[in-house]
Amino acid sequence: MEHQLTYLLSHFGYYGIILALIGGIIGLPLPDEILLTFIGYCVFQGNIAYIPSLLSAFLGTSGGISLSYLLGIKLGLPFLTRFGPRLHITEDRINKTRQLFTKLGPYLLFIGYFIPGIRHITAYLAGINGYSFKKFARYAYPGALLWSFTFITLGRSLGGNWKIIAMYISKYRIYLMLAAVSIIWGAYLFWKRRQKLQ
Repeated sequence: MEHQLTYLLSHFGYYGIILALIGGIIGLPLPDEILLTFIGYCVFQGNIAYIPSLLSAFLGTSGGISLSYLLGIKLGLPFLTRFGPRLHITEDRINKTRQLFTKLGPYLLFIGYFIPGIRHITAYLAGINGYSFKKFARYAYPGALLWSFTFITLGRSLGGNWKIIAMYISKYRIYLMLAAVSIIWGAYLFWKRRQKLQ
């Protein structure tokens, strides 16, 4: 894995980051969090710069989720159910994401990046559900920035121990997903309660 990521960055630089994340977000089987953490490690080593790396990651993530959103608008659910399995987007994942959308609404576009198996589907469903671009962008792009910042900064902070993230992601994937959903659900309920009190 490290060899392939090193090849990507050494041959394509920041453009490689953008293209890899566009592909990863639309559903290609790429290890997005591991890629971002490795980018942070490369920043730690001094091979690439921090701010351009963040900008490239944000552009790639935003590009990927925007493309997914447009596909959802133009081609709808039939496209997702027909071609989704080729992108490892199974019917089970689609149904789980739809259930989360029912509970969390557009907030899922923001937090969905942190939920493995969900972030690839949220934008498709936002398009399928007829979200306006303004509504989509309000939640999706800040989430893209936070997600990119979190893992690149984590990789830079961990330095040579960056691989620990890969271990935790693979070992505790389901717990991370549950924790992320619980946090956003709790925040949503708190916000709704405050709205009622005002």
